[in-house]
Amino acid sequence: MRASKVTGVIGIMGLSAVLLTGCGDDNDGGSDKPFAKDSADQIASKAVEATKKADSMRLKGDMRQPGGKSLSVDLAVDQEKNCEGSVDTEGAKAELRHTNATLFVRGNEQYWKNSLKNQPGSDKVMSKVVDKWVKMPADDASTSGLCDKQGLIASMDEDKSTRKGMKKGDTTSIDGQEAITLTKKASGGETHTMYVATEGKPYILRTTVKGGDKPNEATFTDYNKPVSPKTPAKGETVDLKELAASGQ
Repeated sequence: MRASKVTGVIGIMGLSAVLLTGCGDDNDGGSDKPFAKDSADQIASKAVEATKKADSMRLKGDMRQPGGKSLSVDLAVDQEKNCEGSVDTEGAKAELRHTNATLFVRGNEQYWKNSLKNQPGSDKVMSKVVDKWVKMPADDASTSGLCDKQGLIASMDEDKSTRKGMKKGDTTSIDGQEAITLTKKASGGETHTMYVATEGKPYILRTTVKGGDKPNEATFTDYNKPVSPKTPAKGETVDLKELAASGQ
């Protein structure tokens, strides 16, 4: 058996590609309003840069995947690629920990059924990995970059053409923090909204896409809080590469 694809994990990167939208040249409001002298694209640019420079953050979001499946993710990650959290694709749930350059995944039965589908010997492996912390191979392409904070932000901002044409709206509150609203109506009918903190660093606090066939919402919290996942105990850990090599 080869540990080639971990579909529940990979869904995160699909989420990251649609979370970030940008802004345009709208410049309204009086001097007493937050970001009064900044256009919408200037606000978003500052938000992206501030989010990149943050030592850490927590991303919690929900999205619709191709085919209509839903994906939920809750992941804390830092600049050193430490991360901890969970993913859930319609009942296929897995917890994640990345520490000391090693990724551990603890998935339920449905998660591993999806991940090991069509893999030789999967029936034998299932009983050994379900609800265990599974050490993933270091060279496994399917998990590469999963806990790379900078790579995650870069993938969110890959298509900068989407960061044009948004307008500044009113301020609102996101989990108790004041935020300015940036919105854009896309050609497909969906509405993109970004919420940027008006106090302290201009961090991205939330992004949403409503309407269309891929609605999503992501909330960003816990900026600069330490991410310190613990290495699972040996008695709770299985090495997937060793299992594959032994043929068990």
